[in-house]
Amino acid sequence: MLADEDAYAVLRSRDGRFDGRFFVAVVTTGIYCRPSCPAALPRRENVRFYPSAAAAQEAGFRACKRCRPDTAPGSPEWNVRADVIGRAMQLIADGLVDREGVTGLAARLGYSERQLRRQLIADLGAGPQALARAQRAANARTLLETTDLPAGEIAFAAGFSTIRQFNDTMRKVYDTTPSAIRRTGRTKRPHQRTREPSHQAPQPPHGVLHLRLTYRPPLDLTDLFQYLAERAIPGLEEAGDDFYRRALTLPHGLGLVTLRPGESYVSCELRLDTLKDLPAAVRRCRRLLDLDADPRDVNDHLGIDPLLAPLVATAPGRRIPGHVDAAEMAIRAIVNEESSEGRALLTHLVQHYGTPLPSSAAQPRRPLAQANDPEPPPAQTHEDVPIGVTHAFPRMEALADANVPAPITALARSLVAGTVHLGPETDRDQIERELLALPGVNAQAVARIRMRALGDPDVFLPTDPAVREGLRRLGPASEQHAQRWRPWRSYAMQHLRAISTTTARAPAATT
Repeated sequence: MLADEDAYAVLRSRDGRFDGRFFVAVVTTGIYCRPSCPAALPRRENVRFYPSAAAAQEAGFRACKRCRPDTAPGSPEWNVRADVIGRAMQLIADGLVDREGVTGLAARLGYSERQLRRQLIADLGAGPQALARAQRAANARTLLETTDLPAGEIAFAAGFSTIRQFNDTMRKVYDTTPSAIRRTGRTKRPHQRTREPSHQAPQPPHGVLHLRLTYRPPLDLTDLFQYLAERAIPGLEEAGDDFYRRALTLPHGLGLVTLRPGESYVSCELRLDTLKDLPAAVRRCRRLLDLDADPRDVNDHLGIDPLLAPLVATAPGRRIPGHVDAAEMAIRAIVNEESSEGRALLTHLVQHYGTPLPSSAAQPRRPLAQANDPEPPPAQTHEDVPIGVTHAFPRMEALADANVPAPITALARSLVAGTVHLGPETDRDQIERELLALPGVNAQAVARIRMRALGDPDVFLPTDPAVREGLRRLGPASEQHAQRWRPWRSYAMQHLRAISTTTARAPAATT
C-alpha cells in the first residue's frame, strides 16, 4: 500500500495501472472508486485510501457506478508474494470460503481462524468473511448482467446463504437493488460477433456467460494464444491467433471456456455445468493469461539491463502463460509437453482416461477405451485425433490406477493420497521438495510447474533449448548474468524464447 500522499498523487494523475492495487473512498459522497475514475478530483481532506474493496465496504462506502471498482484487475501482489496473505487471497478468489468456510480456508493455510483473520485485517483492512462477501457481490452482479436466471437462483449460485443476505449485500455494496442492476446490464450486454472456427464447440447443458476480463495494459494476447496453440492437446483444447478454447474441471462440475481479444479486455465465454463454479472458472482464466500482472513493474526492471532492454521495448506485453489446473500442468511437465512424444502421450491420456463433455458435438473417430483397460490402445493415426474439445483432462483418481508410465502414476497417487499438495495454499518451496522426492520427476519439470501452475515470477530454465539459444543470441548473457533479472526471470524467459529462432514471428501489437 502506498503512502497516502503518494496515493493521492496517483489519483490526481488518473493512472489506471494502479487499479486494483488500492481503492479511493470519498467521505462526502460515501462512494469508493478506482484510482483512474474520471469523476471530479475530491479534496485531499475528504479522501480515504483502502488496500481492498472489502475494506472500503466494511468502512461503509459503496461502489462507484461510473468506474465499477469491483471489476478492476486483481492486485499483482497476490501472484508475486508467496506468503500467507497472497495464498489466502488466491483461495478466496477461487471461491474456497463459499465451499469450505473460513474454517476450511484456515486449515488449508495451516493457521487458526483467529490468526488468519488478524493477518488479513492488518494487511487488507478486512477479514476473510468480508473479502469473500465482496467476491460474492461481484459474482452476483456478473450473473445479473449476463444471464436471465431468477434472482433467487443467482443468490445461491454466487455463494450467498439466504435471499435476504443477497439483497442486503447488493444494496450495501452497489446502493441499488438486484433488479435495477439487471435492467442496467441488459442494455450493456456484449454480443459475440467474432468468427467461429468451422466446427462448433461442445456445449454443456446450461446457459452461456459472456464476461469481460480486465487487465493492466499492455497485453500481447496473440503471443499467449500462439504459445498455448503450440502445446494444445487434441480433444482437450484448441487455439488460433485470435482465440483459445478448452475444457475445465471445476469444483462442482465441468466447463468449457473460449477466450478472445476484446477492446481493452479479454472476452470470456463460459459454459458451466453449474453456476456455482463461476468464481473458480474466472480465477482459472485470469491465472491462465496472467491477467493480474503489472507489466509496468516487470518492464521497468528488465528494461534496465541493456541486453534485454531492446526486447522489452519491442514487446512490452509479454506475459507468463499460466494454467487452469495445477495437477494437470504437473502431469504435462513431467512427460515434457514441449516434445512431440510428450504431446502424443498426453493426447492418449485425454482420449482414454479423460472425462467426456456432455452433449459433445464432436466425438473421437474411434470408440474410447475404458479407464481400466489392461492394455494400451494402438498408436494413433491422423484419423484417430478428435475434432474440437471433447474431453476434460483425466482426474487424478483415474490416472492413479491407469496403465501409464510410472512417473504419472506416482504423481497421481501422491495427489490422491494427499502426500503431495499442489495449489496456492502450499508454499512453493515445499511443493518443490515434495515433487523432487517422486520417481521420474526432475528439476526442469518442477521449475515448469512452479512457473506455469503456481505463478512463480522468478523461475529460470537455462537448460531449456529455446532459452539456451536466446541466451546465446544475446551475446555476453549467461546464467550468472540472468541473476540481474530477478525477481522477474520467468518474464525474461518469454523474451529469450522469442529470439531463439530466426523464424520467430514478429511481436503482435499490444493493447
